[in-house]
Amino acid sequence: MSLLTRGAVLLLLLSSVSASAQSLSHAVWAESAMVKVRPQTTPRRDSVVPLVGARGEWLSFQVALHGGAQGLRNVSARFPALVGGLHRRIDARNLLLYREALLDITQPTPPGTEPGRWPDGLIPDVDEVVGEQRAAFPFDVPAGESRAIWVDVRVPSDASPGLYLGVVEVMGQGLREHVLVTLTVVDAELPSTSSLRTAFLLWPPHVCRAFTGDPSCPAQTQVYLLKQFHRLALEHRITLASAFPRLPDQPTWDLPDYDTFAERWGPFLEGSAPNRLPGARMTSLQYLGPATAPDLSTFELEARARGWLGRAFDYVGDEPPYGTSWEAVAERARLTRSAAPDLRTFLTATVTEVEAHGPLDDIDVLTVLVNFIDGTQPPYEGNQRPKYDAFLSRPNRELWLYQSCMSHGCAAGEPPPPENRPGQGWPSYMVDRSAAKARGMQWLDFIMGARGELYYQTVGLLSTAWTTQFRFNGNGDGTLFYPGLPSVIGGTTAIPLPSIRLKLIRQGLQDYEWLKRVSDAGDPAFARRVATELIPHAWAVPDDGARFERARLRLIRRYLELRSGHAQPQLPGEEGAR
Repeated sequence: MSLLTRGAVLLLLLSSVSASAQSLSHAVWAESAMVKVRPQTTPRRDSVVPLVGARGEWLSFQVALHGGAQGLRNVSARFPALVGGLHRRIDARNLLLYREALLDITQPTPPGTEPGRWPDGLIPDVDEVVGEQRAAFPFDVPAGESRAIWVDVRVPSDASPGLYLGVVEVMGQGLREHVLVTLTVVDAELPSTSSLRTAFLLWPPHVCRAFTGDPSCPAQTQVYLLKQFHRLALEHRITLASAFPRLPDQPTWDLPDYDTFAERWGPFLEGSAPNRLPGARMTSLQYLGPATAPDLSTFELEARARGWLGRAFDYVGDEPPYGTSWEAVAERARLTRSAAPDLRTFLTATVTEVEAHGPLDDIDVLTVLVNFIDGTQPPYEGNQRPKYDAFLSRPNRELWLYQSCMSHGCAAGEPPPPENRPGQGWPSYMVDRSAAKARGMQWLDFIMGARGELYYQTVGLLSTAWTTQFRFNGNGDGTLFYPGLPSVIGGTTAIPLPSIRLKLIRQGLQDYEWLKRVSDAGDPAFARRVATELIPHAWAVPDDGARFERARLRLIRRYLELRSGHAQPQLPGEEGAR
């Protein structure tokens, strides 16, 4: 069959499925990943999902349902394949379906968020960790309410460029509808390992409590569970830099010897662990041993010999003088510098604070709160990035960023950040903030020239994640995973589950790849212009998810132009993204 004939067949299929969907009752519709479908969400009429992506990229969308006057019963879905003609097929192994679970929020994250039920937890059809059939389907949709199915598409590394078509079939009692998916695979590939380094932290006792009921579960149990967390994290392009077994009631790791450590965790550091992103590897490794010169020196020797040292760091202090005194920071930094001179020292503080308290010469990575890199209040009012130029001009120095409860206000009763007005505000990983707020941080990392991103905790309220995640005055603060116990999700084995927010963070990390690609291909001014038009200030992340989608498509098209040397047509959805 000729290319022209195949194209005609694809167009015929597109028109016939679209017409069929338009003739139905619209209880089912196509929805962007950038909309949080709540029970009160009004149904729409879209029946086609236009996707554009590169090889190695994850793409997400939703299939939303409304119960109508009678409700929907025994709803299930299937997405068997995306087909692009002869010898071009993306099969079900790369297509993941989840039922979105609702978190009932009674105490909303300030300011201006609504209480009620918000989507966040994802219950898989077939899980992405061990591949078991789970209890995503069937489910019911109550009368007068909306629900959603989350869909992930991974574009395989061997996918040929071109147009692919597929259909998500939605079935239930008296229900049979379809959502058409079009995928344009562009001639590009994203790396399996994120170019933006991440250190998302994890405290194993929280995992133990959620999965066993005992925060001091045995080391072998920790190893088993934490390997699952590492795999899931890498499939979402993040690194769990501290997710290693701990001694009971101690912050130091349970490390029999470095050969054992390498056997257990080396595959994740080296990119040989099983993963849907082939070769994905950790981008950071936190030193968790005792604060002694011999232990630090031994770690440096072992990490260098095994090729890990360039990603390793010693966290010498947290937000001094609150989390650590400046005296303790200086003492720890000097110890690490003398005992392990090539192990990078890592500190959460501003350059202004460090210069005022002395230990700047002994700090390699400054990790700055996003509110202090481009703030609205003295002493960090306005863009502070130029103040870091002198520090970054030194060899092997890096700037990282992080966000915290300061994005919404850390304490009940205190005034919330005034910048969080409708349509703008600080980036946020909270459940009851817009999807766009969870995608904006990585754009700011690019704008500010940050080489990495820190997040203080990922399992803070894992044991209660299905019922409450209210912590530090926000819903979801420090909790990005869910415990996938068989009693909740079906199957026979317990696994970690992703949140919608984790999926959105992955999208932000992929956005960063496109920004970097355009910049590296020869047009950094265009990449920066697109980024700053979308987010002009750190406190002005828009709530309109369609703006993120259009900005991403502009980057992809510009990258293709730089690669090919000639102008490219607009990509599907570039102007009309919802």
